[in-house]
Amino acid sequence: MSITITTLIENSIGEHKGLSGEHGLSFFIDKDGEMLLFDTGSSRRFIDNANKLLVDVGHVRHVILSHGHYDHTGGFRPFVEAYPDSQYTLWTGKGFFEKKYGIYGPSLQYLGNDFDELFLETRSISHKEVTADTTEIAPGAWIVTNFKKIHSEELIHPRFVLWDDATRQVYPDEFRDEVLLVVEAAKGLVVLVGCAHPGILNMLDTVEERFDKPIYALLGGTHLVEASSQRIRYVINDFIKRKISIMGVSHCTGEAAVSFLEERSHTSFRNSTGSTLSIE
Repeated sequence: MSITITTLIENSIGEHKGLSGEHGLSFFIDKDGEMLLFDTGSSRRFIDNANKLLVDVGHVRHVILSHGHYDHTGGFRPFVEAYPDSQYTLWTGKGFFEKKYGIYGPSLQYLGNDFDELFLETRSISHKEVTADTTEIAPGAWIVTNFKKIHSEELIHPRFVLWDDATRQVYPDEFRDEVLLVVEAAKGLVVLVGCAHPGILNMLDTVEERFDKPIYALLGGTHLVEASSQRIRYVINDFIKRKISIMGVSHCTGEAAVSFLEERSHTSFRNSTGSTLSIE
């Protein structure tokens, strides 16, 4: 059982000076020869980085988009254009194509996808909407959604809203479309998250309850970038209590949380563009 996870794009480039970073996230996963793509960043830069890293994203069998924000889906259209003959299934959560906006002062800013269901249909792209709590999409790889709301302190920022065409009004985005990916390793579960808008602790609790196995590794965005120092300490200490062996949180996690995690744990690493994690 062998798993290799490559961060194709992330906000930072770290020591990988020949690569490009951006506000976005994309992981390439090779599990025993089964190749998956989790998120596509904001643009085609993840493809350019993949080419430089000699990662053949054109042969992925599954593309999972964690939620409908541009920094996780913006590279999908360029991916389709770059690999028009690739055969894969696109997996999204329910409500993925709802119109996502952010409230910034007196104005609304569109934060959603630049493609719709018609784009998929006209290009004969296989698309599956995940509605079940847990869905196995490949041997030892599951999509998880419908997260339990256990931690009352994990609140979604009121800035995030959905637009309703019928009423021409906005209402709170509960991120019912958000999904995460679980990959089984010999030592436990590897969990990949996009932004963790429903709350990273809610999501981890849901995984542990449904799989009844320990979480061995955690990678991705935890949306602590706007969290108070008190909440950052609480969440990071929770990670430590769970005895997660490998932690590579990044993207919307924020520098304060990443730095505190480094202080508290010797098993965390700076997960930047070009980082590679191999797990046997």
